[in-house]
Amino acid sequence: MLNSNRILRQIVIVTAAAGLLASGCSSGVSNNAVPKVTAMRDVPAVRLNYRYEADVPAPTLNAAVAEDRNPAVQADFDTNRPQEMLERTLTSPDKKRVLAIYRQVADLSSEFRLDVYTPEGKPLRKVTSDTMAVHFPDTIVWSPDSSAVAFVAMLRATVSLTPVTATPSPITPATDTGAAETNTNVEAVPTPAAPTPAAPTGILTFRTEQIYMCNADGGALKALTQNEGLIYFYYVWSPDSSMLAALATTAREWRYLEVIAESKGEAMVPLGRPRVIEKNGRERRLDDNLTAVQPVWSPDSAKIADAFETQIRIYDANGTTPTQAAIPLKNQLLLSAQSYDREQSRIAANSTADGNTSTAPTPEQPMTTLPDEKLLVSYNPIVEVAWTADELLYAKTAYLKRMKNAADNVTSYSRWHRLVLSPQAAAAPGK
Repeated sequence: MLNSNRILRQIVIVTAAAGLLASGCSSGVSNNAVPKVTAMRDVPAVRLNYRYEADVPAPTLNAAVAEDRNPAVQADFDTNRPQEMLERTLTSPDKKRVLAIYRQVADLSSEFRLDVYTPEGKPLRKVTSDTMAVHFPDTIVWSPDSSAVAFVAMLRATVSLTPVTATPSPITPATDTGAAETNTNVEAVPTPAAPTPAAPTGILTFRTEQIYMCNADGGALKALTQNEGLIYFYYVWSPDSSMLAALATTAREWRYLEVIAESKGEAMVPLGRPRVIEKNGRERRLDDNLTAVQPVWSPDSAKIADAFETQIRIYDANGTTPTQAAIPLKNQLLLSAQSYDREQSRIAANSTADGNTSTAPTPEQPMTTLPDEKLLVSYNPIVEVAWTADELLYAKTAYLKRMKNAADNVTSYSRWHRLVLSPQAAAAPGK
């Protein structure tokens, strides 16, 4: 950890001279030769150095674009499925499959079902069983390689005893590969030819939201998580499509947050503990602390990062002995917030000062103590992290307030900061 006196001498950029904090480090250094590191993915989290840079330009992120409903799929619902309402469609990255997210007229407004279509509007398979209710539809996500879909579902609150009878619509077998070429000008006119696929049966369901996965054709559906009592509410694929990073909380904690938000007239912002989940269902909890910040993957899929108030934590995603490291940034954020506030005050004074009035500049105060966080309007917790390159990890601080009426939401003093990561220098033998 950086010496406190050294921190006070730095305002904008703080360089970590030692490695990140971690438990279980060896007190001695072996005299054996240290293997040469050729890539950041080979560096354990506990062996990373960092340099803090305050108030940098916002990173370029791949913002999620709201997808219009596939017109051919919408036409099939309009013509052949009048008792079902299409909520949205989600096209795979390779454009070969379309996931239809919908509900029946008797379903609760928060419960959905999933089907897989071709881009031309031909149904391939029903993904979810009649006993399953898909929750949090905005979090449903295709894997980057288009081989799988991940979503959250639980036991349906009420199961309809009378199945919906739909007008027959054409079916393409799940093995059909003729949809490789996507025609954006497809005529949205389905031709009835065969009955709608039947919903699968025998799918394991739970009383709380679990993560499920199916293949690109809607088959091989399975529950990746089977932790009754936990609610999984956010998840993101690793860039290599091999794992998911997720946030989960207990049902009791979820209900408590709902009660608190209701009493304040605010929207409930869930807090969860980060986890890594492999395709085979193996799961590892990364931290015992709760956070509202969504975890992110390093571009090489080797590590996961998340934030807790003013601290960033990095976790190894795999390996036989995964490590983790904590980067406490409170002092750095205090100092950079003080510098930012002073600069904003200086700009405001220059813009409002009378041209005929000579205003003496306020002298800089000596850095003999850390500033009082209560006096710094731009000092706020980390609310978002972004990992844009193997060695560049961004963190955004801001004041956020989320209300029931989204028009009343407040976001202010949004500022981006950056950590430049590097491997620790190899320890000299005998030191």
